[in-house]
Parts: sequence; structure tokens; C-alpha cells
Amino acid sequence: MPPAPPVPAGLPAGELSELEARRVDFAWSAVMVGSLALVFALLSVFGGVAVPVLLALAMAYVLNPLVTALERRGLNRSLGTTAVFTGCALLLVGAVLYLIPVFREEAAKLPDFFVRASGRVVPQVESWLGRPLPGLVRQRMTELGARASELLQSAGPTAARLVASFAGNTARFVVTLLGLLVVPVLGFFFLQDYPNLVKLVQGLVPRRAVGLVSRRFSEVDDVLSAFVRGQITVGAILSVLYSTGLGLARIDMAIVIGCIAGFGNMVPYLGTTVGVLLAALGLMLSWQGAWQLAAVAGTFLVGQMAEGLFITPRIVGDKVGLSSVTVIIAILAFGELFGFTGILLAVPTTAILKVVLRVVVERYQRTPLYTGEGPGA
Repeated sequence: MPPAPPVPAGLPAGELSELEARRVDFAWSAVMVGSLALVFALLSVFGGVAVPVLLALAMAYVLNPLVTALERRGLNRSLGTTAVFTGCALLLVGAVLYLIPVFREEAAKLPDFFVRASGRVVPQVESWLGRPLPGLVRQRMTELGARASELLQSAGPTAARLVASFAGNTARFVVTLLGLLVVPVLGFFFLQDYPNLVKLVQGLVPRRAVGLVSRRFSEVDDVLSAFVRGQITVGAILSVLYSTGLGLARIDMAIVIGCIAGFGNMVPYLGTTVGVLLAALGLMLSWQGAWQLAAVAGTFLVGQMAEGLFITPRIVGDKVGLSSVTVIIAILAFGELFGFTGILLAVPTTAILKVVLRVVVERYQRTPLYTGEGPGA
């Protein structure tokens, strides 16, 4: 084995000069951008294989802190992974068993919901305006309510026919089913071997650059963990707040509206806007007095204040650091380029690119080209 190159004079072992650190950071930035491009290329070409693998990796990434915490308490990694997966499975089964009857009950109200909407919304609007609406508007509202009711009543049989037609294509059905079944299996093994995967990546990094590259990956981890774990937690908390408030206000489909408004908050302003519109429609259909209006307004006001002042600052913090305009533009751009998968990956990808851009700019601002100093300065 050839001897290791000598360390430059005046630098301790493992510490990089500015020129070396600049090269390492630029190389790391290029690798990160190339890796993101490779991920989207694989999703475009081998979506059936790449999507389950990415979902499994995301599952391992999200659950790893729980397993690590159990390890620190003396539990074996394999037992900790099994315990975490068992707990998640029980929570999922319990949530499904609870939510299916609730959503079924809410869905059963939808046909009557639209019929009542066509008959009551227009008179309510006319009473607010103090003048009758044009006859064409009234006629179209009635037709819309009837058509929506018929469409929802036929949605079940239509969905069943679509499933049967899809299942008729045996190859596609088997591939999709295997893809869904393999996600938790891959996720289990990825989670169990997560430390080994991290060590494998670290083992490929040149020894003198390990410290700097590890710090860069730590910054990316801060961004991703703040987004993935934080936004899911914020969405769940807001969903509970909105559902509880709208339920106390006796609004129809309070749980559905609350979940849409809560988890839709991942896209700035979208969840709140849609939730307010749906709650306003439900308010008109179940009007019992001005107290309902105050309860609905108070629910969204308290939810937004809690999200802005307490929930997001404490759970997400400023680690993602993306403005609302940036998030909206990223979702629109990635959705246009890569469809639904692009929408899901838009914000994490943008957050990673922000870290890369910050690193590149910091290194550029230390170059002689930027400072105007000579190479020997």
C-alpha cells in the first residue's frame, strides 16, 4: 500500500486548508445535485422500482430516531426496529379501524349535502344580498346539486369497476401489489441497517475530508428532518385542532374538512383557504345561529395563531428556511416537470438545493476572485 501523502506544513492532521475545503465543498455540492438528478431520472424511467425503494428509505429515515433512542436505552438494534415497526403497525391498524366508519358516515352524507346545497345556498345568498339572483343561476345550482348527488351515488360502483379492470391486467396488478407489499419489508431492513448504510457512505469519503463532508450532511439532515418530521407533526396537530373546533361548531364533515385544512397546510395558504371555503359552505347548510360563525372563525384563527406562534417555531424552527413564495414556486415547477411525484419531492429537494447553494456561495465569497486579493494573500 503506498504511503499517505504528507500533510501541508502548519496544518494538523485531518484539518483542511481553505483551498482543500473549497474543493471538497464544490465536489460535495456537485455530488448532491447529481444525486438529485439521478433520483428524478430513476423515478421517470423505473418508477415501479424506484418509488418503493425511495418510500422505504424515507420510512427508515423518519423512524431511525426512535430506534436510536431505544438503542441508547440498551435495546438491541434488531429488537428496537421490531418494536418500532410493531408499534407503528398497531397505530395504523387502530387509526384505520377508527377512521373507516367515520369517513363512511361522512361520505354517506355527501349526496344529501349537495342536494341541500342546491336548495339552500341560493336562498341564503339572496337573503345576504337583499335581492334575488338571476333565474339562470338558480337553475344551474339546482342542476349542479342533482348531478353531484348522482355522481357520488355512482362513485362506489364506478370505483369497483375500475379496480376490477385494473386487476384484470394481471402483470400490472401484481407489480403494483408487490410494490406496496415490499415497502415495509425494505423499510424494516433499511432501518435495521441504517447505521451500516451511513458508515458505508462515510467510508467512501476521503479521510481528510470526512469531518467537513459529515458537517454538510448534518446540515442536510437538519433541513430534511425539520421538513419531514416537522410538517407531518404540524399537519396532524392542526387536523386535530380544526376537526375538534368544527365538530364543536356542529359543521357537517368536520373531520374531513379538518384533515384537508391541517395536512393541506404543507402548501402555504392552500390548506387554510380550502378549509375556510369548505367550512363556510358547511356553515350555510347547518346554520343554527351566529355562535356557529364565531366558533368557525375562532377555530381557524386559533389554529393559525397556534401554528405561527407556537407549533411551527417549536417543532420545525427555522431549519428549512424557505419562504412561502419559494415553496409555492417549487411545487408548481416540480409538479409541472415530474407530476405528482415532483409535488411530493418539491420542498425537500428545494431545501437541499438551498443548503448546496449556501455552501457554494460561502466558498465563492472566500475566493480571490470575489475578495479581489491576490492568490498569495
